[in-house]
Amino acid sequence: MAWLADAVVALVALLHVYILVLEMFLWDRPAGLRAFGQSLDAARASKVLAANQGLYNGFLAAGLLWGLWLGPAGFGVKVFFLACVAVAGLYGAATAARKILFVQTVPAAIGLALLFGARA
Repeated sequence: MAWLADAVVALVALLHVYILVLEMFLWDRPAGLRAFGQSLDAARASKVLAANQGLYNGFLAAGLLWGLWLGPAGFGVKVFFLACVAVAGLYGAATAARKILFVQTVPAAIGLALLFGARA
């Protein structure tokens, strides 16, 4: 079960790398506009804020990848960063868009459950 937990952690990390790319580099491009349902004017006005937000998503991905790199010793690191992703997803779902709950929080919660299940 540990390999499945690590696979979900890796998927969550890759998702956050993808979000980083969308927010930092594609925010005002067609892919970014579609992903976030914005007009070009709104995207241009918020581009700097989105890039900052993307950087934070990159830090979440880096933390998850670090935990994977540490192997079994990275359990606590993976738990911490998955918890950060889950909390960020809850906040995003409450303040921005409900779909964030399913895109961020649910995968992070599944990863946490699998991590703890593999450890038992």
